Amino acid sequence: QVQLVESGGGLVQAGGSLRLSCAASGRTFSSYAMGWFRQAPGKEREFVASISWSGGNIYYAGSVKGRFTIFRDNAKNTVYLQMNSLKPEDTAVYYCAADLHSSGLPSRSIREYDYWGEGTQVTVSS
Repeated sequence: QVQLVESGGGLVQAGGSLRLSCAASGRTFSSYAMGWFRQAPGKEREFVASISWSGGNIYYAGSVKGRFTIFRDNAKNTVYLQMNSLKPEDTAVYYCAADLHSSGLPSRSIREYDYWGEGTQVTVSS
């Protein structure tokens, strides 16, 4: 079992920044990949970024590449999502997820993730 708790969401103006955190507990954090996903009202949940257990492999969705940065601190059992140059279309509930079966490359598929947090709301005003 893995428990995930997101924090750091809020209301920000377009062009601003936020840093999301996801604290994990229950299993050895450094042994599994992590991902961030988001879901806007009326839309399906979508991939944002993922990172391997070591941090050595990272993927981003095209819509956030160059603006968002995913990184992890295995000593703190935490994964982060630094979001810069935020746009109104980034407004969504953001979820972190754990993939306990990753072979090394972090997945971009929702189906591959075993555990999910409850999400944190990010609202970007224009």
